[in-house]
Amino acid sequence: MTDAGDLKRLPLEHLHVAAGARFGGFAGWSMPLTYPPGVMKEHLHTREKAGLFDISHMKLFAVAGPGAAAMIARACPLDAAAIAVSQSKYTFFLNEAAGIIDDLIVTRLGADRFMIVANAGNAAVDEAHLMEIAAAFDCTVTPLDRVFLALQGPEAAAILAGVGVDFAGLTFMHGIEPKPGWFMTRSGYTGEDGFEIALPPGEAAAFADSLLADGTAMWIGLAARDSLRLEAGLCLHGQDITPDINPVEAGLMWAIAKPVRATGGFIGADALRAKLDAGASEKRVGIAPEGRQPVRGGAPLFSEAGEPAGRVTSGGFGPSVNAPVAMGYVSAALALPGTKLFAEVRGSRVPVSIHSLPFTPHRYVKG
Repeated sequence: MTDAGDLKRLPLEHLHVAAGARFGGFAGWSMPLTYPPGVMKEHLHTREKAGLFDISHMKLFAVAGPGAAAMIARACPLDAAAIAVSQSKYTFFLNEAAGIIDDLIVTRLGADRFMIVANAGNAAVDEAHLMEIAAAFDCTVTPLDRVFLALQGPEAAAILAGVGVDFAGLTFMHGIEPKPGWFMTRSGYTGEDGFEIALPPGEAAAFADSLLADGTAMWIGLAARDSLRLEAGLCLHGQDITPDINPVEAGLMWAIAKPVRATGGFIGADALRAKLDAGASEKRVGIAPEGRQPVRGGAPLFSEAGEPAGRVTSGGFGPSVNAPVAMGYVSAALALPGTKLFAEVRGSRVPVSIHSLPFTPHRYVKG
């Protein structure tokens, strides 16, 4: 168990303390878990208006140089040279067995400049991995010191416009540099329209205060962030995807273009092609428990005949659907929506059914 004194502190921790946050450890950081309104209200407020999340625990890497695109194409199953300037792509670092070391978003900022956003729990591993690969290419990898905020929800665009941030023409999965030292994408982890904004620490507190000033947005903690992403069918690395799970099983092959699948020279390419040829023995699915009892990650799944069928990787209560929601892996033959299974919870078998993902519709602003 991590001692509280060993946890990293967010640069804006004083704002969260002032807002009444309850803190807990996550990925080596002391993070706001909830605020006084509570998880249910925080979750619904994001869906109905806007939520502000401090995601400064995540890591940004600037990649630049003539070999930047080629390096990224080696590190990820992604043709980085084919990405348009300002376009963002969801992708992965894979190991030689095609397991997912981390999932990432790569944005092209210029001819030879890219930004990579990686997960907090994998920041050190990702940095070492990138540096090792980059040594063979004409490029530099620079970890950035930024405050990172996510403004999510149907009122996010109006709030951002109201504080004078110009995002004209910016659509889902595109990014820009609105000011020196700033980086912003129209993306998020909730299924709602929204923005993720990285900026220098010295400018961050005043900016956060401005976003909250008219009361439309409120601080949202890690607990509601988890229920929002689960309803949206979005994976959490370390639970729903891991170095032992590949994109075929995870249902994430949509993120790898067909030419890259066929001829890409990325790490893990041969293993991924073999897995594609063989087909997935298990698949990631949505899981809807009957009744009101949530089914948590780690719960084993069984067929109606009592045979082992899979496992739950994430689970909880979905405030927007007013019901428990979960995600996990089942044998490919059992992955059809509507299939009836049982989850084992504290020694009891809870009826569940396979549910299509997401549980709530995505509301992205696409071009």
